[in-house]
Amino acid sequence: MKDQLLSTIENSRKYTLQVAEAMPDKDYHYKPAGAGWDFGELLHHIAYGIHWWQDNYITGNKTEWAPPPVKKSRQEVLAYLIKAFASLQKTVKEKTLDENSTYGAYATLDHITHHRGQAVLYLRTHGIEPPEYVY
Repeated sequence: MKDQLLSTIENSRKYTLQVAEAMPDKDYHYKPAGAGWDFGELLHHIAYGIHWWQDNYITGNKTEWAPPPVKKSRQEVLAYLIKAFASLQKTVKEKTLDENSTYGAYATLDHITHHRGQAVLYLRTHGIEPPEYVY
C-alpha cells in the first residue's frame, strides 16, 4: 500500500514539475480571463496546499490556513514545489500510515490534481501544448 502511494506521489511530482516548467519564466504571471490566480500563484497554492494538507490530514498537526507571500519568480515557485513534494514523500515514507493518514495523503493528491488541471488549462489558453501525462 505504501509503495503504491509513494509511486503515485512521485508520478504527481514529476508531472506537476513538467507542467510548471512548460510555462516560460516571462509568462509566469499569465492568467486567463476570469481566473483568480496567475500561473505562478496557482502553482504556489499547490505547494502550500501540499504542506497544509500534509500537516492537517497526514500528520494530524492542525494548522491554520496561512499561506506565505507568493513566490514571484519561476525558479522560486519551482523550488517551493520541489521542497513541498520532498516533504510529502519523506512524511509518507517515515510515517506509519493508518486509515486517516492514508485518506489524507490521497486527499492531498486530489487537491494537487485539481489545481494542476487548472494549470494545464492555463498553458493551453496561452498557446502552449502541455506535457503528455504518463501514469
